Amino acid sequence: MTLEERGIPSAGVATEVFVEAAAAQSQSLGADPAYVFVAHPVQDRTDAELRALADGALDAILEKLQAQPNR
Repeated sequence: MTLEERGIPSAGVATEVFVEAAAAQSQSLGADPAYVFVAHPVQDRTDAELRALADGALDAILEKLQAQPNR
């Protein structure tokens, strides 16, 4: 939220099990941040698997960042 308040586009990235928690946090803060959710879990993945996960999310992250107006 601090970055967005400064006019810097941002997007949160979390695993899919945090969808409801992110929505609850957003509501409690009165914010509507951009999120991209990836497959869970991440802690046991190999470096190659994490790179593939990040590569798979990159387009969605860039889309969220580009959709935000500069303030």
